[in-house]
Amino acid sequence: MFKYRLLCLMLVIVISSCKEETKTQELVEYQKYHTVTLSFEGPETSETASENPFLDYRLNVKFKNKNSEYSVRGFYAADGNAAETSANSGKIWQVRFNPEEEGEWQYTAQLFKGDSIALKAENSGETMEVTNAAGAFKVVASDKKGKDFRANGRLVNDNGYFRFKESGKYWIKGGADSPENLLGYEDFDGTYRMQSSSDDGEAKTNDTIHRYVPHLQDWKAGDPTWQNGKGKGLIGALNYLASKNMNVVYFLTNNINGDGKDVWPYVNPDDFTRFDVSKLDQWEIVFEYMQTNGILMHMVLQETENETMLDGGDTGPMRQLYLHELVARFGHHLGMNFNLGEENGYAEFTPISQYDEQRRSMTSFIKKIDPFNHPVLLHTHSHEPARGDVLDSIVGFKELDGISLQVDKREGVSEVVAEWKHKAREAGHEWMVTMDEIGMWHTGARSDSLDGNHDSLRRYVLWGSLLSGAAGVEWYFGAHNKYHDLNTEDWRTRNRLWEITDYALDFFNNYIPYWEMIAEPALINAKAAYCLNKPGEIYAVYIPDSQEYTINLTGVEGVFSVKWYDTLRGGKLQEGSIKSVIAGSVQSMGTPPKSINSKEWVALIQKNNN
Repeated sequence: MFKYRLLCLMLVIVISSCKEETKTQELVEYQKYHTVTLSFEGPETSETASENPFLDYRLNVKFKNKNSEYSVRGFYAADGNAAETSANSGKIWQVRFNPEEEGEWQYTAQLFKGDSIALKAENSGETMEVTNAAGAFKVVASDKKGKDFRANGRLVNDNGYFRFKESGKYWIKGGADSPENLLGYEDFDGTYRMQSSSDDGEAKTNDTIHRYVPHLQDWKAGDPTWQNGKGKGLIGALNYLASKNMNVVYFLTNNINGDGKDVWPYVNPDDFTRFDVSKLDQWEIVFEYMQTNGILMHMVLQETENETMLDGGDTGPMRQLYLHELVARFGHHLGMNFNLGEENGYAEFTPISQYDEQRRSMTSFIKKIDPFNHPVLLHTHSHEPARGDVLDSIVGFKELDGISLQVDKREGVSEVVAEWKHKAREAGHEWMVTMDEIGMWHTGARSDSLDGNHDSLRRYVLWGSLLSGAAGVEWYFGAHNKYHDLNTEDWRTRNRLWEITDYALDFFNNYIPYWEMIAEPALINAKAAYCLNKPGEIYAVYIPDSQEYTINLTGVEGVFSVKWYDTLRGGKLQEGSIKSVIAGSVQSMGTPPKSINSKEWVALIQKNNN
């Protein structure tokens, strides 16, 4: 009898073990850093239902593994396939999550119902039954390589620079600030221009919104589309930008009352409580494609003309609902940052504006609801005193990651970057400073046909900002150019600008530990020079011509090699008139290589360790 019982017990153990093994093997597999979209069937409703699915329901999903736990808000998804069907009703709710760790994950979902429950505490309201309310999945290694964010992970702010959270690798940006109304695109549902503009202070528009026809040639078989081929123009445009090794795109998510008047997430631009499910799902197709191409989503939340449109500028119910929806739908992405809004704060031309307490409140709210801690930046005014009046009031505020800088006079870019890097450091909170909009407002970056090598942009803005501590550069196309900030359809109009930007990014990525360096232009005996250095180890020096200049290496020991980088042609480092200098005093850097094509160089002066 004992042997029989022992045999039965062993059989039960074996069967249980087999069931557990089968259960583990049957788990759905996702790749690390890839988007996990989970669908839940709940109550039937619609975008226009009396019980508002965006305001009177709230989906919370907890994701947990052995090391981490995330609480992620979900969203109403109509029929679950609205990008294709344009559905505005259904009973599907969804959540999106990008797992950062391999292994088994568990999730639990709860759908709550109640008056304005979306704005209330996490576990309040009536609990509604949903299918698939609990489960598990397995995460395996990502098979992606290269610049695809799914190969590299999530970007965070680290001491004033972008860094991949897991690997620790730093990342610097360069790309397009225009067109700012990127999402004013005819292939998105419910998208149109509310009214054209001929105002002197902004780019002129008509009734035509973006089509990106010139970039249809850049769409490739297998690239995403929706609704039988829609989206090819914009997807092709992203392909082109990525082919030029640009890695960021700036875009507004709400320009009601602003310059373009053609972008908003709502069903109607006069009702801020109901969101256009199919339009936002189509946005997501584009955003996901940006991620696969290593393109940072620079998400600008409002314009100077509408920064008080929601709750008078407060983070009240309408602003909270807006931010909740954006974070729920798009916050899972690995490469993105939030921007509080264009030209935020008071200036003479925009007196009705958010004030310091409102900026702080909005920043804190984003940090509170974003489970992934994306960087939050503040776009500035273009000159003093308007710029400084706003920034002086918030510098040192630890929840703001930095500033998205606008400068009207390009010759002063390096000084402005250095000033705000210094002020933030003195206030005890290092700021990320990104050089995102160059003036003058009416000109910006002109087409290649008018400014072939973009000499002043290359010198003062590109190298001037990066060698002063900026975390990246974006190019604004001005308001009065033929292809301007609102009507540009073809990024090829600035093909050469992308090339010279790529050369600068290559230098920073391949030759210097820029995140450990500080700006000290006074080390060079040329007023027009820039110098970023890690004292006693490495110096990156921009010189404006091919003349001979000196570097002050007083108090430094060792022998330093001297090589040169061509800002107009890129490529490998080259040798100039001297190969090395001995530190300890002011030393000549020699002259750069002789070239009929280039008179502008960056010297790399690096300590020999052998």
